[in-house]
Amino acid sequence: MIGPVINIFRIPELRKKIFFTLMMLIIYRVGFHVPVPGIDQEALAAFSQNQGGESTPFGRFADYLQLFTGGNLRQSTLFGLGIMPYISASIIFQLLVTVIPSLEKLHKEGETGRKKIQEYTRYATVLICVIQAAFWLMYLKSNRFVYEEVFSEHATMFFLMGVVSMTAGTIFLMWLGEQIDEYGLGNGISLIIMAGIVARMPSAIYQLFTMTDFSFDAPPEAIGPPKIIFLVLAFVCVVAGAIFITQAQRRIPIQQAKMVRGRRQYGGQRHYLPLRVNHGGVMPIIFASTIMLFPSMVIGMITKITDSRIVYEIQSAFQMNAFTYNFIYVAMIYFFAYFWTTVQFQPKEMANNLRDYGSFIPGLRPGRRTAEYLEKVMGRITYVGAGFLAIIAVVPTVVMVWLNIPFGIATFLGGTGLLIVVSVSLDLVQRIETNLIMRNYGGFMDGGRVKGRS
Repeated sequence: MIGPVINIFRIPELRKKIFFTLMMLIIYRVGFHVPVPGIDQEALAAFSQNQGGESTPFGRFADYLQLFTGGNLRQSTLFGLGIMPYISASIIFQLLVTVIPSLEKLHKEGETGRKKIQEYTRYATVLICVIQAAFWLMYLKSNRFVYEEVFSEHATMFFLMGVVSMTAGTIFLMWLGEQIDEYGLGNGISLIIMAGIVARMPSAIYQLFTMTDFSFDAPPEAIGPPKIIFLVLAFVCVVAGAIFITQAQRRIPIQQAKMVRGRRQYGGQRHYLPLRVNHGGVMPIIFASTIMLFPSMVIGMITKITDSRIVYEIQSAFQMNAFTYNFIYVAMIYFFAYFWTTVQFQPKEMANNLRDYGSFIPGLRPGRRTAEYLEKVMGRITYVGAGFLAIIAVVPTVVMVWLNIPFGIATFLGGTGLLIVVSVSLDLVQRIETNLIMRNYGGFMDGGRVKGRS
């Protein structure tokens, strides 16, 4: 393992890519702390600390945004919206490509069509940023987190400056991601999200350290040696399981047809068509988490209007540690796992491509029968992948409830954040290993290459 790490810095091009990527991530973390002018950051931080716990709608929404986007609404900074508007626009256009014929035709044109769709995605990102920034600034004004002298004298300028600065922050993050894609190493947007997740780890470790108590008369909420051992073992097991399910594939045997040209025979080789068990990646959890935010937020607003007992019962049922919440959460993960697989996986197109290249699945006719078989296999393995995603999603809640451990610590034992870190890390390791092997250096594994997500 030490040899490949040393070899990384022996290759000038790879060394430059790594340093460039690190510099871009450092710039992101510096801009993460630049505040938006005119907002009382101390009042907002105090409100987040007192009312922004993970059990409240505001806290859950802020943690969700920080976890998935690299932004932070607990501090109104230039990068407060994170990269989420760009991700949302990208997902919207991925879905539109499958339902709008003109976009589908544009997508099939190759690199030129994809660049045009990318341009539309950027325009949509700006629009989403303006809408989200405007709503966020109005929320801050309604809760008096804006300096009164600034708002009373320069209300229009404040809104204009706030919307423009937060929009520019997200566009700058998008630009950083594209620079990493072109001149750095790895997927830029994914690395920015991963950096935002990993940046929370030191605070979680410090929180764990402050709550640790090895004395015999320790209070119940303290974390003793048994809990620490369990947390370490659980973290290792969950990471190993995440790597396993991320790399897991169902290989379909593919036979190439034989062709005779003159006196020579070509083709006849046997290949494999890999189908990922977790085809949807982290998208089902992201969609399910987003949907599950809205009931608690709506019910929270209703409780301010009425004191009905039924409303409070519904509110308690949608707490993160409630059985009803987690049951619906798991059901939503299964639903979106199949939904995303249906949108992204095209068995008819795949079967037609196999037929056009002169390949077939042994025992199946090319065309409709092959498409039906691929769809059937994908439905079965999606069930397994969705089950794993559901387990990963509820592990932090189970640990938090059973062991009385804060959610900020338990969240590193599962959930979307862990899957993102594992997926991006595997992709980064594969890219580094590819660069090493291209230059006749050994990879990270003695028995073979590290197989990436692709």
